[in-house]
Amino acid sequence: MTDSPALSNEAAMVLGLAGTAMPFARSREEEAERWLRVLRLHGDVSGALQSLGIGEEPIAAPDGSSGNGHDSRQGTEHEVVTSITQSATESAKRRSVQTVGTVDVLIGAMEYYGEDFDRVLKAYGTDRDEVLERVLAESQR
Repeated sequence: MTDSPALSNEAAMVLGLAGTAMPFARSREEEAERWLRVLRLHGDVSGALQSLGIGEEPIAAPDGSSGNGHDSRQGTEHEVVTSITQSATESAKRRSVQTVGTVDVLIGAMEYYGEDFDRVLKAYGTDRDEVLERVLAESQR
């Protein structure tokens, strides 16, 4: 069995920063937005996210498909960060890289939040496919 990829410094920082923001989120959608805000400022994905127009604030209000925006969160901050770290590690393995980067943390967050993350991306004027295409292309440079 191969060793698990190690966390890059940037990925570790993003995981820590996003984890500290979780207690202030009232819903999974708000949690997903906090991950996106941290990722747009740190690591390899920041430039790609900013080039897609992901700024400090969304350009539109989320469509509210997940309820009233106050749906309950599904885990503690520790559980969320642990789940996303595990997904990020699996992403790095699939990509055959030796270090878990912010690309993998983004993929892990997308997997964890699913449609909630998609709604947040839509509010920023983009979607999962466009983000992944740009982020993965830039990570291969």
